[in-house]
Amino acid sequence: MSAANVQKLCETSREKLKSAIETLEVFLNQYSLPQLLTEQDEETERFYKGFLSDLRHLLVFSEVSYEKLGIALRRASFDVDFAEKALYHLYHHSVNNFFYPKNECYSEDGRYAYTGQDAIRFRKKPVRAARDVIMDITKVFEELRDDLTYYESDYLTQRRMQGQA
Repeated sequence: MSAANVQKLCETSREKLKSAIETLEVFLNQYSLPQLLTEQDEETERFYKGFLSDLRHLLVFSEVSYEKLGIALRRASFDVDFAEKALYHLYHHSVNNFFYPKNECYSEDGRYAYTGQDAIRFRKKPVRAARDVIMDITKVFEELRDDLTYYESDYLTQRRMQGQA
């Protein structure tokens, strides 16, 4: 991929990531476990503990990627290798972390992707605020996934062929 294309991809990815980070920060600063627990049972508590944990991990991975993309874009001469590595990490840490959260409180059901319905399905019905934060950032992560599909496997294959992986 040309340096100009990689640079543009870094810029657009960073902007998209910024909006997701802001949404996550607002939610995590406003809500805590006691505020989300509408039912006082063990299963609900476990669900929200996992949900909050997954969101905190997603926020950290996203912030790290945001910073790496910023570094790539601020350098005096654009370093394509560094930028591609940052995009690879964005895909594999942030995007994958969104679509495959560790605690599996929600998941993507591909059968709904083309019907105009929400493709995200929750393991347990969440409170409105928890549902809204995921739905608000879903579009961002879908766009990032589409933009960065090259980095799913081609980037690593290219590095292996060059003996750099």
